[in-house]
Amino acid sequence: MTIRSEIVNQRLRDLREVMQREHLAAFIFPSTDPHQSEYVADHWKGREFVSGFNGSAGTAVVTLTSAALWTDSRYFIAAEEQLKGTEYQLMKLKIEGTPTIAEWIGRECGAGAEVGIDGWCSSVNEVNALVSDLRKQGGITLRTNFDPLKLIWKYRPAIPENPVEVYPLEYAGESTHDKIARIRQALREKHADGMLMTALDDIAWTLNLRGSDVHCNPVFVSYLLLSSKEVTLYINKVKLSPEVEAYLKAEGVGVASYEETCKGLKDYFEYNILLDPHEVNYVLYKSVVREIVEEESPVKRMKTVKNEKEIVGFKSAMLKDGIAMVKFLYWLSGFFGDSGMSSLSELSISEKLETLRVEQPLYRGLSFDTIAGYQAHGAIVHYEATPETDIPLKPEGFLLLDSGAQYLDGTTDITRTIALGPLTEEQKRIYTLVLKGHIQIELCKFPSGTSGTQIDVLAREALWREGLNYLHGTGHGVGTYLNVHEGPHQIRMEWKPAPLMAGMTVTDEPGIYLAGKFGVRIENTLLVTQYKETEFGQFLQFEPLTLCPIDKSPVVADMLLSEEIDWLNTYHQHVFDTLSPHLSPDESAWLRIACAPLSYHEIHNYRQFPKKKELV
Repeated sequence: MTIRSEIVNQRLRDLREVMQREHLAAFIFPSTDPHQSEYVADHWKGREFVSGFNGSAGTAVVTLTSAALWTDSRYFIAAEEQLKGTEYQLMKLKIEGTPTIAEWIGRECGAGAEVGIDGWCSSVNEVNALVSDLRKQGGITLRTNFDPLKLIWKYRPAIPENPVEVYPLEYAGESTHDKIARIRQALREKHADGMLMTALDDIAWTLNLRGSDVHCNPVFVSYLLLSSKEVTLYINKVKLSPEVEAYLKAEGVGVASYEETCKGLKDYFEYNILLDPHEVNYVLYKSVVREIVEEESPVKRMKTVKNEKEIVGFKSAMLKDGIAMVKFLYWLSGFFGDSGMSSLSELSISEKLETLRVEQPLYRGLSFDTIAGYQAHGAIVHYEATPETDIPLKPEGFLLLDSGAQYLDGTTDITRTIALGPLTEEQKRIYTLVLKGHIQIELCKFPSGTSGTQIDVLAREALWREGLNYLHGTGHGVGTYLNVHEGPHQIRMEWKPAPLMAGMTVTDEPGIYLAGKFGVRIENTLLVTQYKETEFGQFLQFEPLTLCPIDKSPVVADMLLSEEIDWLNTYHQHVFDTLSPHLSPDESAWLRIACAPLSYHEIHNYRQFPKKKELV
């Protein structure tokens, strides 16, 4: 048993003492905060505190005699490792035979039990679904007004008080005044007089403000209440400088304390109010005394369609990021075929890449913690190297590198799988199948309004023919100097009805992961653009925003269709033409080779990248 697991087990004992006093048979810990964020400030990492699992998605459930944690395929391997030595049983979502949370609680606790969940950190829909599901397990009831973490988390981090800053209009492309006018028009179309905005990125986008309350996400803890005539920002006022206060006043936005949000809802004077039941937490929902219109927040779809200034900013950010990536790959190529590669590790190359990004203008930080997984670690979808897990690189096999940055004019997200030396035939075949899926998404033409679910199969078809699959999504939206994950549109197997529209950004990142062996993922960020209009309506296509060569050395050329080779060659020519003017002569020479055309009958060896001395 490790020190980490013993700490978790002691926390379980402390928790159960509290549960017994409160007559609770079980307590549920989701991953979210009061804003239903994917990534949360340390203050709300209660699930991690009680389980030791630090992935971004998962739910821990603790009874008086047992414990279990549910998470998705991105974290199966990582969760299994982090839960070792604890009482927790890993529950794999979407895997046949895995019980639901309610089914497991029913089995563990029996009929008539009382279960707890923090209503502040649980959405209306989540609570209502749990109430219904638990009732079916023999009348189990759900309590939402108690947070045991207040009693057992002795050194709980405070809610962040980091300063907020104004996001310049030259990058936002639309004033707060105009955004609020559009939101009010959308509310009128839904027959709503106002709304409570709770999603932190929606608030930041609406007000053209940014913060640093959440790691890698430039958002700030707050709520925004709109009526037909007033707008009130509920926030800890210590976060607001005189400049920001003056800006908000000029935009007609009032300010109140974050803790007064419930009071603001009780004092709300309009006839009705729109609340998004996916986003608004249960406590705030129950504070409302007016008629509630349960609809999706109109802001989500507004901010996903980028305006002209935002698109220009994205392309500028991708240029800077591409320069940093090529400088990194050129540096890394100097170790190919060299025993000096053993001096590199997953952590050291992550640090090197970050130093190259820091050199770029308008850099503001990482958009997520870099995933640098060598060989077997690459099969852990959201692996993050630590001093305990860090391993040296070798001149063989695959390095999976998933990274991104926040620039003042845009957010980036890119994955490349890099051959560090000789590969097995299996590695080459898997790599080529993933590349085929990636390219087929990029080649796709589709009618406006098509859901990402309807084109997801294009990324998987070649893989499915081989009996291969991945359980994560193929693509997600990306914010404008905002969260790297932005919805509601996605490309994934599960039905997501949000339509793809011109101006949206979305990633293209199929992958295959063979546990204990290696992983492959290739990712570009794309822009949805107009293709052509016919008698059957407007058709759309994807434009790659990411600028970085895709490793050709693992490709089995005979597995690619001619259209796939043509796409790869065209993309690489675009990468070279765009980036080479910004590189040194040596870096440009390296990039020319990395972007050289791939012919259909080309014979490959393992090493695409020559040593630097061969570039002269």
